[in-house]
Amino acid sequence: MPIQLTDIWRYPVKSCRGERLSEALVEPWGLAGDRRWMVVDSAGAPVTAREYPDLVLVTPRLGGDSIRLTAPGLPELTVPVPPATALVPVSVWNSDLVAAQACDEASEWLGKIIGEPVRLVYLDDPTRRATNPAYSRPGDRVSLADAYPLLLTSRESLAALNDWILEGPRFAEGPLPMTRFRPSVVVAGAPAWAEDGWRRVRIGEVTFRVAKGCDRCVLTTVDPDTAVKGKEPLVTLSRHRRWDGKVWFGVQLIPDAPHPGAPGEPIAVGAPVTVLE
Repeated sequence: MPIQLTDIWRYPVKSCRGERLSEALVEPWGLAGDRRWMVVDSAGAPVTAREYPDLVLVTPRLGGDSIRLTAPGLPELTVPVPPATALVPVSVWNSDLVAAQACDEASEWLGKIIGEPVRLVYLDDPTRRATNPAYSRPGDRVSLADAYPLLLTSRESLAALNDWILEGPRFAEGPLPMTRFRPSVVVAGAPAWAEDGWRRVRIGEVTFRVAKGCDRCVLTTVDPDTAVKGKEPLVTLSRHRRWDGKVWFGVQLIPDAPHPGAPGEPIAVGAPVTVLE
């Protein structure tokens, strides 16, 4: 069975609900429109669903020069893209950079979800942030995603994980949907866990380097439909997929092309996936 691209997801606001797409443009720093917005605290550090699970209930939708936010119990809010003159310092893990601060209305709206003061920022220039040089090349860039431009997961690997979960104790939570893992691209047609050994892949006409496996955090325990926290998949991954002191699901991708300044290249659901190395 040939390997195919089955799903494309983008996440306009870091830690908020994703958007399922039939096609997307691959830019050097990720899918077009993916994680260019982020909620931050007063120090500019990310505010995420790891600590505030209700963020997964916020649904963002991109407009041409704005973003529309909806959430249970709150009125819809349209936030204009802030000007590049409104730059403030922010951080993502070990990266320090600047981003444009959105309007006060966005801060107030999101503060009602978080329960404390926050701000919404927009990465107006995605060339500002480099990827981890230990697993990438000079010139590689990433948006406000945790580490790398795209995350690839496999339907077969999820099926194997769900089998393990269902073999566990009676109170085990499962089966889990792929949305727990917040992938950019999902593939099908390869054996479970085959992606662990991939080094270069082509999706449609776009070639990617596999930077590294993806170590998983507590965000995967948050139900994306209810914001309720559980214990899976980390309990089961710890039994079956633990090494180097971490648990693993999926692999991180860096586009080989286009280069910064070049237009994005398209991918679409149903595209063939070729393992080059």
